[in-house]
Amino acid sequence: MQRYQKMVRDLVSDIKLLNRVNVHIKDKTRVNEILGKIVEGGFKQLQIVSDFDQTITKQHENGKKHLSSFGIFRCCPSLPKEHVELTDSFARKYKPIECDLTIPIEERKKHMEEWYSDTEKSLKGIEISPEEISDIAKKYGPCLRDGCKKIFQSLEEKNVPVLVFSAGLGDTVVALLKHNGIYRTNVKVVSNFLDFDKNNVVQGFQGKLIHIYSKNEHALEGTDYFKLISQRNNVILLGDSIGDAGMADGLPNTNAVLKIGFLYFEKDLAEKKLSDYLNYFDIVLEDDQTMDVLGSILALLE
Repeated sequence: MQRYQKMVRDLVSDIKLLNRVNVHIKDKTRVNEILGKIVEGGFKQLQIVSDFDQTITKQHENGKKHLSSFGIFRCCPSLPKEHVELTDSFARKYKPIECDLTIPIEERKKHMEEWYSDTEKSLKGIEISPEEISDIAKKYGPCLRDGCKKIFQSLEEKNVPVLVFSAGLGDTVVALLKHNGIYRTNVKVVSNFLDFDKNNVVQGFQGKLIHIYSKNEHALEGTDYFKLISQRNNVILLGDSIGDAGMADGLPNTNAVLKIGFLYFEKDLAEKKLSDYLNYFDIVLEDDQTMDVLGSILALLE
């Protein structure tokens, strides 16, 4: 018990990476308490919930931003030019709404549902093969964060469930996970997957649409996976947008949820966004293109 009390008190200081200038923590006492509970519970009580685009993947390399899973899909030669132009217009309309925190959350949700519904309609009737999507993902796919492969391997060895929650295109996400060797037995992907007929003609998306404000564990209720993670009440959550901070919502009996946010904007914008991120994430990593902080936390559970 004495050891546990010391860890609760000192963990933020003990983890050297948490004391770098690009690491921001609003409430160190709270983070220490959460870390203490996670360490005490060990791997048996842990689950990982992570966004995909710009979270598992890098946000940029040498200042050049990577394509998202939908962005990679748009590189497919079979996509009609009209579809690409139409989805461009959707992004111009809805992206500013998604990012505007002055708009009430329910109103933002409504606009996101419209965006994804319009995107689904624009996809219907397009003929494209899963093999083409896989090939394009391999060709244009972004790099994983440094250290990502090693961590995914370790999490599989420790039987820790990893839920990859993506408001992007699930077909591309899975292809990229496979190409990078991290689509492992403990990994579950919840995203927007294309619904094909027997001739590879897109009928829309499978099931409920997953957008930035609806990707949370309520979407898993009643599934076998939900039953599995319901027995694990400690969560490390990873995301790059404020909407990602709610991904663990809906999980019953949570003991500790540590939210890690990856912040990357041009310097003047980063300073403005930081205070917003700190209101939603326990730890904010500014322009960190690695999984080093997660690795340092997991090392405490060994």
